[in-house]
Amino acid sequence: MRTLDCFCEMETNYPSFKSNANAMSKPNDLSPSEKIALWADKIRDLSATGLNYSENIYDKTRYQELQRLAMEMLAFATAQPIEALTPLQETIFTRMSPVVAGTAAVINKAGQILLMRRSDNQLWVMPGGQMQVGESPAEAVVRETFEETGIRCVAKALSGIYDSRFWDKSRNQHIYKFTFLCEPITEQAEMPSHSHETLECGWFDENKLPDDLYAGHVKRINDAYQIWKGVGVVHFD
Repeated sequence: MRTLDCFCEMETNYPSFKSNANAMSKPNDLSPSEKIALWADKIRDLSATGLNYSENIYDKTRYQELQRLAMEMLAFATAQPIEALTPLQETIFTRMSPVVAGTAAVINKAGQILLMRRSDNQLWVMPGGQMQVGESPAEAVVRETFEETGIRCVAKALSGIYDSRFWDKSRNQHIYKFTFLCEPITEQAEMPSHSHETLECGWFDENKLPDDLYAGHVKRINDAYQIWKGVGVVHFD
């Protein structure tokens, strides 16, 4: 294990992986109505998540108000009467579909992978978390990596999409998990914004992973290394 104390300029080491991230269109040129619809969907996502997790009656009331506001915004953006969206309240606005989350397999030029020890279960994992409305899967894992470890990275290739029913059976929710092979921009960590989620971080050799590695990440790490070596195929369930 090597802790995060070394600065190193990184070179691209994946000639067979061609990222089209720069060529991808970004949602920056939206019309006013499209922007309002996107904002409404973000509020809908917040309200649905809050209603699912909150136990306090006052919090539930606030999330229900956010849900109503999201419906009004969407009706305004789409030029529909609010009554046209009412049937969607129970089927769409309050129902959480399978959670979408992502992890970053950040592997440096030396073949070491970035792992963090979570503060909630004290196990070593790849950085990652739940995706947010308005960001791509690749953007989500890059954001989560920086928030939790202070390491800036670039997503280079998708290594797999995993169904929690098969690989994280202890989870109470149905989750689709994207794992991206990522390349560190540097190995010098900045101050993470969500440091309370992380006890420590380090770089590990493929054959020297920690014994207390979260079991749900074992296959994902192996699959990511196969992609990094250029001999693997993208996993999906």
